[in-house]
Amino acid sequence: MAIVARWEWRTFGKGDFGVGEKTLRALPMDSNKRTDEEYILSRNSDENVKIRFDLIDVKSLQKVNADGLEQWLPVLKTGFPIAADELSGLAEILKVELPELERAEYTHDQFIEELVVPHKDLELVQVKKDRDIYKIDGATAEIAAAEFNGVAWRTMCVEHEDPVLIMKVVEKLGMKGVENMNYIQAMKKSVGIR
Repeated sequence: MAIVARWEWRTFGKGDFGVGEKTLRALPMDSNKRTDEEYILSRNSDENVKIRFDLIDVKSLQKVNADGLEQWLPVLKTGFPIAADELSGLAEILKVELPELERAEYTHDQFIEELVVPHKDLELVQVKKDRDIYKIDGATAEIAAAEFNGVAWRTMCVEHEDPVLIMKVVEKLGMKGVENMNYIQAMKKSVGIR
């Protein structure tokens, strides 16, 4: 399957999203997904690094257009145990230096406990998501309840390969002009990382 960069508009809040949420909720739901994930935040990078289903999954921000939409490209997906040489690539993405690696490979728990938690520039965030996913005019949209280390948030998103289509949907939902904020920015704000 070809790896495709996708454009995304997303916002976060505590309450409902007014007319935008009402419009989406009037459509048939495409699917609901509940997941427990771990995000690794770096004080030196805003790349999206998460662990879900025992896989490290990395998306890299490629560009931001004039409308503030962000284009994200999947750049790494690997399971545990993770080889020490793969960790150097992950460290580059996070823009951090790792201590001297004492193992040839790391299990999930070894990676978290030995390399992430003690690192001064990394922060582990436990994330729960309950996502209601819709299709609207060919784009994928979602309304989700999320928790970052137990702090509740709500998020709304529209994504597609075509940024023009996304902006048409955002306007249709009455959300034009609402701040675009990605998961990493929202988490950093929530847990107090600049």
